[in-house]
Amino acid sequence: MANSSQLNILIVKLSAIGDVIHTLPALNAIRSCYPHAKITWLVEKDASDFVKDHPAIDRVIISNRKRWLKTFFTESRHKNIAEIRCFIKELRDTYYDLIIAFQSLLKSGILIGLTRGKRKIGFGRGMDHMEYSYFFLNERIPPVSMEHHALSRGLMLLDSIGIHSSEIVYHIPIKDQDRKTANYLIEQHQLKGFKPLVAINPGAKWETKLWDRQKFAELADALIEKYQVHLIFTGSKADHEAIEDILSRMHGTAVNLAGKTSLLTLAAVYEKTDFIISTDTGPMHVAAALGKPVVALFGPTAPWRTGPFGPGHQIIRSQIKCSPCFKRKCETHECMQQISVQDVLEGISNLGIF
Repeated sequence: MANSSQLNILIVKLSAIGDVIHTLPALNAIRSCYPHAKITWLVEKDASDFVKDHPAIDRVIISNRKRWLKTFFTESRHKNIAEIRCFIKELRDTYYDLIIAFQSLLKSGILIGLTRGKRKIGFGRGMDHMEYSYFFLNERIPPVSMEHHALSRGLMLLDSIGIHSSEIVYHIPIKDQDRKTANYLIEQHQLKGFKPLVAINPGAKWETKLWDRQKFAELADALIEKYQVHLIFTGSKADHEAIEDILSRMHGTAVNLAGKTSLLTLAAVYEKTDFIISTDTGPMHVAAALGKPVVALFGPTAPWRTGPFGPGHQIIRSQIKCSPCFKRKCETHECMQQISVQDVLEGISNLGIF
């Protein structure tokens, strides 16, 4: 391999928010091993905030795949075609010494196939949820068990090629402006003071990961009554209506910040909280990466695979036999329905904060 000061390294991890967060420790391990290399990250736009301006990255290539697909057959198609051509040109303008595939999906495999590089490395055939991405690799690492946490699997991939890490480092690139905006939101809603600040993130892209809105309302009221906390609800713009419904069921008051923060402003808000309650979704991983205690509600997915990484968290899940099933659709949602408000309150008590 070339001298480290001449190395060009490409990281391929397109999405989603949690997946990108889980790959940041691998990025920092690569930077530690090759301090003078030029490191590029290929990512989709939705999760790009966590890699743009990251201190370990020299360049970011952003795919607008979702928008291109959504608008391809509209009047914007000619503009899309021009953007795709520019994207492919950018993808191929560098010859990489090392291309590391941290995502075993077909969409990432195709893009790796378009890149120019000497070593295209990733896990070989044999892991769950693979989509033939290994066809586009010229160095296939023996697969590891999916029962390892996603973050650990990324570090295991690096370990197999001689890049070792002794610590987990994220370096979420929160800027001063993000913190100023977070401060403004907190001051605007009169959330400053001596009361604990707690965030609840109730949304999720899979309907099977959702918990009952009435239970969220009861949980919120119980926290306010028992611990006299300030409560904020977070989420995307798409979560705003659902959170308003939760607020309408409450006796106490809370603040709805859904759709009012960028990803990094959300991270800056989480910095100020005492702990976060969340379903299995991206913001849960943001909070864990910031070292905040998380009370995580799990149903169809496996917390040992994709739960909040590290110590100090509380996983709340029922013991139903079919969980985890990894299904996005379910007739009963029983695994989430069996989680009670009292179960979550006990998890909060086990944090040892109050």
